[in-house]
Amino acid sequence: MTTITRPPAAPVPNRSWPVERGLIPARGPQRVIALATFVNMVGTGVFMTSAALFFTRSVGLPLTKVALGMGAAALVGMLAGMPVGHLADRRGPREIYLITLIVRAVSMASLVFVHTFWLFVVVVCLTQLANSAGGAARGPLVRGFGGTNLTEFRSYLRSVANLAGCCGALAAGMAVQLDTRGAYLALVLGNALSFVACAAVITRLPALPPVPAPAEAGRWVVLRDRPYLVVTALDAVMSIQGQVLVFALPLWITLHTDAPRWFIGVAVAVNTALVAALQVRASRGIDTGLAAGRALRRSGLAFLVGMALMAATAGLPGWVAVALLTVGIAAHTVGELWHAAASLELQFRLAPAHAQGQYTGVSGFGTGLANVVAPTVLGLLCVTWGAPGWLLMGAVFVVVGLLSPLVVRWAERTRLYAV
Repeated sequence: MTTITRPPAAPVPNRSWPVERGLIPARGPQRVIALATFVNMVGTGVFMTSAALFFTRSVGLPLTKVALGMGAAALVGMLAGMPVGHLADRRGPREIYLITLIVRAVSMASLVFVHTFWLFVVVVCLTQLANSAGGAARGPLVRGFGGTNLTEFRSYLRSVANLAGCCGALAAGMAVQLDTRGAYLALVLGNALSFVACAAVITRLPALPPVPAPAEAGRWVVLRDRPYLVVTALDAVMSIQGQVLVFALPLWITLHTDAPRWFIGVAVAVNTALVAALQVRASRGIDTGLAAGRALRRSGLAFLVGMALMAATAGLPGWVAVALLTVGIAAHTVGELWHAAASLELQFRLAPAHAQGQYTGVSGFGTGLANVVAPTVLGLLCVTWGAPGWLLMGAVFVVVGLLSPLVVRWAERTRLYAV
């Protein structure tokens, strides 16, 4: 009898199709960080969408005082990034990040008891301090567990954050529609619980030991790194673009165009969807300082094109305005994708491993300052001045983009420590 020997069955890959397609990371620290990011940003999206309405309609504060308090909190919050980042560098980022999440949960839950302006200011300042501190402590975690595909992993996390923020905003919309104190309190407590859940997820990460600092490094190495500070300043100016679609464009559509107001929501949804879908792809190849500088140059040009198209919609028929706005939003989003990829690459590439938290904190300070000044700058230029202001703001982005490769080359030549 002839024995037929069957070939051995091919081994079954120990990976599901979402992992193969890059929809979720493989099991391990990267998946933990991605899950924590999603949980955190769902809660943040819930609250940020409804914060102004909660403070005005539920707490009963005047809008002017709400704006004043939140502006003060943003300024105070920027102060925490660098010292907490330094603490994360020296004591271990996982532990420090967990502390910031618990502080954020407690401060967010405390908003339930806010009924006066000064208590409101104290609580939102504490919340912003913890938020800024958490961002600085998270930087070394991402770097430490990012592995060899750090550029792609950072971009993946940004896509996850955008998707989660969109989910949170949709959930907030239902509560805002109810417009009751109970609904608003549910949003606040839901955000507080998201921080607790995020902390629970982060506890699954192994401890990440601090990277030893060279003896000659000193304590505040980032403050002596003038090239990096210039890179941060340029990036802060470019970061004003983040408020164009969420602040300037809604006012422009409402006050200066015949486009339907419902298109404001569509604009944000289109931007969010494109970022979630394309951030990883747009970041490929932006894995060197030179590539990051060139991406910033391209992003400046993309912002000018997008803002010129938006400016051109004043006085046009509604359907023409919608068409031009759609193309302008797409162009602006392309610039945003390049800017985000380049900014993250430089934030990690130019930072020595032993001081990643410090550098992340300083970078967050620049972005936070941009968020504080952006409404005023965009309001004066784009909304008040009109089309010339849109073009001038776009030209500023172009100039920043053209300067960026030169400054990046300077920064790379002057690295004092291995990165």
